Amino acid sequence: MKITLLCIGKTDDSYLIAGIDKYIKRLKFYVTFNLLVIPDIKNSKSLSAEQQKDKEAALILKQLQPQDMVILLDEFGKEFRSLDFSAYLEKMMVNSVQHMVFVIGGPYGFDQKVYDRANAKMSLSKMTFSHQMIRLFFTEQLYRAFTIMKGEPYHHE
Repeated sequence: MKITLLCIGKTDDSYLIAGIDKYIKRLKFYVTFNLLVIPDIKNSKSLSAEQQKDKEAALILKQLQPQDMVILLDEFGKEFRSLDFSAYLEKMMVNSVQHMVFVIGGPYGFDQKVYDRANAKMSLSKMTFSHQMIRLFFTEQLYRAFTIMKGEPYHHE
């Protein structure tokens, strides 16, 4: 299985970049992982929230293949405990899902076209975090999920 984290806009904070890189390096022992960053929309200050979401949607949808399992990281998505997320990923592997694409949208969320394309929605918390921080939280949870699958001592219950 291959997993892609698709994001809008680059991360500028060095401490977040270092953390994300740390988990991406660790993930290579478990799964083929790719962090794909779509550049920020140009002149976004002159656009309404709906216009910005529409432009982001076109860029997001362009990156997706028909067979991709697309999961939106969305505040209204399903919440998982770490053990349950690990079991969910394992189930996707057993069901021969070839490519899971987790998507972090822009500051205003997702356009309806992206919701229509998605297979599922997932929430990392009821709290709101910056889109850059979510990248770190997600990559760490992905790493944690694979260590749980392998019975490694990273996760403590």
